[in-house]
Amino acid sequence: MVQNKLKQEDKPDWRHYTFVTAGPVDDYLYSMLPRRDEVLAEMEAYASQHKIPIVGPAVARVLQQLALMINAKTVFELGSAIGYSTVWWAQAVGEKGRVIYTDGDPKNTDRARRYFDRAGISNRITLHTGDALEVLSEQKQQFDIIFNDVDKEDYPRVLRLVSPRLRRGGLFITDNVLWSGRVAEKNSKEPQTKAILDFNRQLYNSEDFYTTILPIRDGLAVALKK
Repeated sequence: MVQNKLKQEDKPDWRHYTFVTAGPVDDYLYSMLPRRDEVLAEMEAYASQHKIPIVGPAVARVLQQLALMINAKTVFELGSAIGYSTVWWAQAVGEKGRVIYTDGDPKNTDRARRYFDRAGISNRITLHTGDALEVLSEQKQQFDIIFNDVDKEDYPRVLRLVSPRLRRGGLFITDNVLWSGRVAEKNSKEPQTKAILDFNRQLYNSEDFYTTILPIRDGLAVALKK
């Protein structure tokens, strides 16, 4: 594995992200993480410099661990940006696995494609530029994992699409479900917060899923398909 050779000033500054856990705790968690390979380290630095939202390495390790735990071979990712989490998924599913990348920005897709080539995982990834929900609605197969990280107003719509396209025992995983702690605000009228609150409530009440929200970074909902 190629080690992180970035200069200190090029390394990502996680402080511009808003986490739900206390700052010193996050500092400790990130200090414990093993060094990432050169491609992932470069992606982290680029995302930090250009304020591109990525899950970050602490959450990415959880995602990869969950995929390995259920021996996932197929992953559908809603909202992939520059492909940071896609790389972690692709590493988890292995040579014969398949990850579907989706993003609405062609520039993100082009950058992600270059990262995938350098990481040697392009043969495991299918790229789609366009509406992630539309691409998901067209899928006929069932996936081992569906990962949701699209615009927050669309979260309730995503939930309506997921269950038929996820195998029994598969995982529906959603990022940002604590929304920098704003989910705790009473009577919020902010559209994104309202959508996340609606989504969380529906997910926990769904008879199709067994759900837990992990309070890591900005909140990660892990739902097991019954």
